[in-house]
Amino acid sequence: MGFIVNSKIHVSKTIEQLSEYFAQLLINKTRAGSDHFNVSLSGGSTPKNIFEYLAAFHQKSIPWGKIKFFWGDERCVPPTDSDSNFKMANDSLLAKLEIPAENIFRIKGENDPQSEADNYNILLQNQIKTENGFPRFDLIMLGLGEDGHTASIFPNQKELLESDKICAVAVHPESGQKRITLTGKVINNAATVVFIATSQKKSKVAGEILSQKGLYKNYPASFIDPENGELYWLLDQDSAPTFLR
Repeated sequence: MGFIVNSKIHVSKTIEQLSEYFAQLLINKTRAGSDHFNVSLSGGSTPKNIFEYLAAFHQKSIPWGKIKFFWGDERCVPPTDSDSNFKMANDSLLAKLEIPAENIFRIKGENDPQSEADNYNILLQNQIKTENGFPRFDLIMLGLGEDGHTASIFPNQKELLESDKICAVAVHPESGQKRITLTGKVINNAATVVFIATSQKKSKVAGEILSQKGLYKNYPASFIDPENGELYWLLDQDSAPTFLR
């Protein structure tokens, strides 16, 4: 079976075990890095569970003060809105830790979408070392949609995978909601990319992507494979395809 070549796949029995695996990965990466460690966070219910776990059990074991926090995508809503990825991460993790305010770089979803995408382009260029023409994140955390989307790169907008922009405006294909997202070239330029998925609803698409079979070419997530970095897939028993259980 032809798996994505450089992917490291880990299946956990519970969300707690998955969260602990992610915590240990973060500990190892942050301790091995330089004075700053640049992380791009994901939205969604599974990251929320992980953030709450980190806040509860890893307040001291992770060098939070050296981490700079960014976002892989954001809905175009104010930071107080329940749909805000920033609000979710802040409520479940950031506000519970002693993190300098200057280490948190949110996408301002309340602003004009295209203007904010341009602003975040500049911000990332100023804050993160550039390699191969794009910012090189130390770690990018990604979710997986049932339609195979990741960040806010949807199947009908796969051109964002090859965009030369750092950030772009995306539109949710069903709701029409505008979002700001990192593009594929930025994600694939990262040192470490970590896909995180739970629930049985993700099993089919995860299986097709990991085995490079079926409709995998329709899924934006299948094009995430950093050439000069590491790719992790963290799954639970429900989201893992049958050949991994």
